[in-house]
Amino acid sequence: MNPLELSEQEVFRRNSMEQLRQMGIEPYPAAEYVTNAWSKEIKESFKDDAELRQVSIAGRIMSRRIMGKASFMELQDSEGRIQVYISRDDLCPGENKELYNTVFKKLLDIGDYIGIKGYVFRTQMGEISVHAAELTVLAKSLRPLPIVKMKDGTVYDGFNDPEQRYRQRYVDLLVNDGIKDIFIKRTRIFNSMRAYFNERGYLEVDTPVLQNIPGGAAARPFITHHNALDIDFYLRIANELYLKRLIVGGFEGVYEFSRNFRNEGMDRTHNPEFTVMEIYIAYKDYNWMMEFTEQMLEKIALDVHGTTKVPFAGKEIDFKAPYKRISMIDSIKENTGVDITGMNEDQLREVCKQLGVEQDGTMGKGKLIDAIFGDKCEGNYIQPTFITDYPIEMSPLTKKHRNNPELTERFELMICGKEIANAYSELNDPVDQRIRFEEQLRLSEKGDDEAMFIDQDFLRALEYGMPPTSGMGIGMDRLTMFLTGQESIQEVLFFPQMRPEKIINASK
Repeated sequence: MNPLELSEQEVFRRNSMEQLRQMGIEPYPAAEYVTNAWSKEIKESFKDDAELRQVSIAGRIMSRRIMGKASFMELQDSEGRIQVYISRDDLCPGENKELYNTVFKKLLDIGDYIGIKGYVFRTQMGEISVHAAELTVLAKSLRPLPIVKMKDGTVYDGFNDPEQRYRQRYVDLLVNDGIKDIFIKRTRIFNSMRAYFNERGYLEVDTPVLQNIPGGAAARPFITHHNALDIDFYLRIANELYLKRLIVGGFEGVYEFSRNFRNEGMDRTHNPEFTVMEIYIAYKDYNWMMEFTEQMLEKIALDVHGTTKVPFAGKEIDFKAPYKRISMIDSIKENTGVDITGMNEDQLREVCKQLGVEQDGTMGKGKLIDAIFGDKCEGNYIQPTFITDYPIEMSPLTKKHRNNPELTERFELMICGKEIANAYSELNDPVDQRIRFEEQLRLSEKGDDEAMFIDQDFLRALEYGMPPTSGMGIGMDRLTMFLTGQESIQEVLFFPQMRPEKIINASK
């Protein structure tokens, strides 16, 4: 790194690092530093009339107030911040005051990691603090942290540019209040869902990310090359067909939190790399799955928030079961006044023209119906709502409706106008499944680049026999958005996809 490219602060901090070494203090020690307390727990457990509690804590210096022989600083650990009181004579009880006068006052900076051993007390101003008896340098910060200041309710010098925050999430987590809590809640959502499945005896499994046929969804895949086999593979767009192979193999309930990849657009609710939970349970149908889903989401909301009512975008979403149910055709009729029952492709194109819905020549019946629903209906469902009984052209992996062969036993769960879950009574008739795949092939030949491939091995698996099964997929990133009140998917992903950064100056 060229020293001329460093900022004044970066040069100063590197000089401090070297001075520490010259004093015999390693700025990046290898030895373990044992802690026995954390900021939040110290504050919550403190009692004024209790004996002095000895603690060992570690974290980043986030602020300092140096006042001669005594100083205060704020230390941030994984749970929050706590004030540390440092007295020169307590920290350096002998004649040598260099640790305080040189190291603490001159060579340590905001952002540095240190360890503190001492006792807990309450200051005259009433703040619970740690009185330092020992200070250990744990890691020197060579870049200055953004210092976010608040005055009269206004934030100054905020680290709030979205692109900068997403590229440097590590800084975002450090300096912006509430960001860390979003991701803690994300983990709680996953844990709550996993516990719900495990308590019912369902098995968590892993399936391939690299697939020679991208199946289980209608989407454009990413392509990569396998050097050892010298063939192209696809990054999975879904794990459905592999999980159903396991049902064929004799498991009665399997699920997976899978990382999926779709080479499509990016916006506030879409990211090319995303997390989906898919679950398949033998001997069940989509009616059972609706009840299972709404009870699960009610539990997750209670586990994460202690209530089923969650604020989002100025609205209040209530996850308490049961949820409204309406068929797709009834929804289109309710929202547009048009009954599309029994319409062919030409008639649907005419409806699209009348309603001002965009279409093109590659779209078959299923895509035309989906376009009408997406444009005229979807956004009207704010509270959790099951949209049921999709036309057969839209659902190549779904069992035909038991009362109407033009429809399928499928539902999607809508919240705030966005799909959260997609579920079926799974198609287990191998002859019917082959016909559906062949129809997808015809759509592909018409130019539909999201049409499904024919997976011959999956058809072979079905021919061995798959019991009646219900399956469901939930978009975990979107669910996390709604359960944490975030209106952009980038806010619930640690590291969302972005264009490569053009680093002109090493200090930027």
